[in-house]
Amino acid sequence: MNLRIRDLREDRDLKQSVIADYLMCDQSLYSKYERGERELPLRLAVRLAEYYGVSIDYLVGLTDEPAPYPRKRKQP
Repeated sequence: MNLRIRDLREDRDLKQSVIADYLMCDQSLYSKYERGERELPLRLAVRLAEYYGVSIDYLVGLTDEPAPYPRKRKQP
């Protein structure tokens, strides 16, 4: 799967170690996610999409529209 996580990180001039710290993993594991050597778990994909303000579809390359979907309103 061709994830956009490297492009998103580089566009913001962030180091892998910064994102790895945010995801609570080590830099070498995060590097494997970027290179496609390890599959990115869904829970981490959600965290990255929230961090970058993009949709999961954009993160995984299913759309070129980065804007996230509107969130559901919580029921009272």
